[in-house]
Amino acid sequence: MTAPVPESDTEPLLLEVLREPQRMGALTLSEWDLLLRQALAANLTATLHGLAEQYRVLHAVPAAPRRHLEWAASLLRRHGAGVQWEVTRIRAALAQLDVPLILLKGAAYAVSGLAASRGRLFSDIDILVPKERIDEVEPALMLAGWMSHHHDAYDQRYYRVWMHEIPPMQHVQRGSVIDVHHAILPLTARARPDPAKLRASALPVPGQSGVLVLAPADMVIHSATHLFYDGEFDKGLRDLLDLHRLLTEFGGQPGFWEGLAARAYELELARPLFYALRYTARLLGTAVPAAVTAALAKAGPVQPLRALMDALFLRALLPMHASCARPGDAAARKALYIRGNWLRMPPLLLARHLFHKAFISPPKT
Repeated sequence: MTAPVPESDTEPLLLEVLREPQRMGALTLSEWDLLLRQALAANLTATLHGLAEQYRVLHAVPAAPRRHLEWAASLLRRHGAGVQWEVTRIRAALAQLDVPLILLKGAAYAVSGLAASRGRLFSDIDILVPKERIDEVEPALMLAGWMSHHHDAYDQRYYRVWMHEIPPMQHVQRGSVIDVHHAILPLTARARPDPAKLRASALPVPGQSGVLVLAPADMVIHSATHLFYDGEFDKGLRDLLDLHRLLTEFGGQPGFWEGLAARAYELELARPLFYALRYTARLLGTAVPAAVTAALAKAGPVQPLRALMDALFLRALLPMHASCARPGDAAARKALYIRGNWLRMPPLLLARHLFHKAFISPPKT
């Protein structure tokens, strides 16, 4: 296993526990207080419960923190049942269209029963459909009760002309939200992965008629792209843990590691995969074969840019909690926010968009 390389002498306790969950059995009450605060900031409280059960240390957790973990686990069970129900409703809404229902991210992990779903809470269900079928998919979902609340003309144009998805749709009764994607990056982004290749390699979910998920390599690459093309990292550690778990689980499948780098280059997404493997290894101890690291070396930034990106990401990927704060954190997150927007839009369009949102769009209430 690749040994993690701490950025500083004092690592967040949450990181230490994610790498060595057995430690939870020996934590003091004060350490549990700190751990739960960091986990709450990272949206990983239910994950701690799952790890405590998996490593058989839940019985050793003091009563007060154990109640927090069990409450989070109860919430997760209700969340999981809700996700399964919403997937059946989406499938029913699209049943007459003969459109493949491909789930992405959290919903895909959940219906597939992947390790990445253990303890993972998420707010939206993301689906991928062909762009040319959007005009059929959207009204079918509207008839089933999902509606868009983005009525501003600029927002509608922003999503439908430039983005990789239509405006989010929320169910009028249940409040569930669907993000309907036709690609995994905005149409204005510098990288242009072909969504047809992702759809062609998607795999059916056993026991879930008509439901598909991305192939293992594509699922990892999409997760990496979602994290490292974004500009907001409030859930960065949770998403990095997703990658760690996907890589660990899929890494045992024949041919996975051998084909991962090649697939990333084919999809023009080798750079985010480079970052994903680099920081899962450094922060979570993910075992990455040396041959894969070597194959992606040319996809990474050159020095000194690589050192700069390390300084930025190794700050932004930590929980947003005071106990994890270090000098330069705010600047790092701001720089990555600018970078994320820069990667997703050309300069003139980005300037126009930011100006419109700052000075023209009506304030959100």
